[in-house]
Amino acid sequence: GVLPGQESALIGALLAAGVGPRVAAADDVRNLLLSPAAGLDPQARMDVRPLAGQLLDLLQDTPALHALSAKFALQLDGGEALAMREHPHDLWLAAADERHLLLGLAGCPSDAPLARIEAAQAVELVRQLLLLFLELATPEQSRMRQLLAQLPASELLQRLQARLDVPLQPPTADWQTPAGVERAPAGIYPQARAGLCMVVAGAQLGRLHAEQLLALAELSERHAGGELRLTPWQGLLLGNVPQAEAATLCNALGELGLLHEAGDPLLGLVACTGSAACARGLADSKHHALHLAELLRANGARPQAHLSACPRSCAS
Repeated sequence: GVLPGQESALIGALLAAGVGPRVAAADDVRNLLLSPAAGLDPQARMDVRPLAGQLLDLLQDTPALHALSAKFALQLDGGEALAMREHPHDLWLAAADERHLLLGLAGCPSDAPLARIEAAQAVELVRQLLLLFLELATPEQSRMRQLLAQLPASELLQRLQARLDVPLQPPTADWQTPAGVERAPAGIYPQARAGLCMVVAGAQLGRLHAEQLLALAELSERHAGGELRLTPWQGLLLGNVPQAEAATLCNALGELGLLHEAGDPLLGLVACTGSAACARGLADSKHHALHLAELLRANGARPQAHLSACPRSCAS
């Protein structure tokens, strides 16, 4: 919905507000997923926020890494309960304990890890691994899984080891993936710090309007220390909420049109932009999703469904 001729002004305003990369050329490679509850979740084995900041700095400040595909993605899992673990990434790191990380490739933390490293060595390992990928991959191999289809992971790790000053350790034998969430979360969740909690809500079909954002900013400053965190389930999380204020905050989010009840059928629906705003769309997928939600609300079913308006399947 950006007006023609206003693109540069909008981009400039977003960059000035800190909503974007420090370097414009680095925007497409800032694909790092971590839990929106990082540093707050009582189940976490490690606060991964400092490392996440270092990895984002690495991706932004290393021009050679800007050659990575815009779909090349990293996952950093601190062991939080509020986490999306089943989404595959080109490279993933998962906390084994408060000092060690497990490394995996072309998958997600529910897969078997390939090696164990000191958390202090993670940034250099990721740097060398990404540079090695760019050296070895052909132009057709834009993703890690494509390279591993031709080069065994064991050989890739051997080449990586030759570039590192510290040894890659064998993976933890009894590694078990922490349980995550099966559906998009919503409602009130415990926080590590006593007396505080997290409140999670979904945006209807991934859309927030300006008036909602202004109201959310005010609610965040009043109840949650002024911080809003986006979630990978197309919603947002407010942390550091006093427990006595959590129900009031949930009700206020509901009045704004956000989904704060876990049983809402819209939480299980993902719809692409559709024909209303995409030239490729063959159907108004968001309108259909709203209609489907009403039918589901009437019969009690709560499926996970993805509505795509063309064969590109953006909603999936």
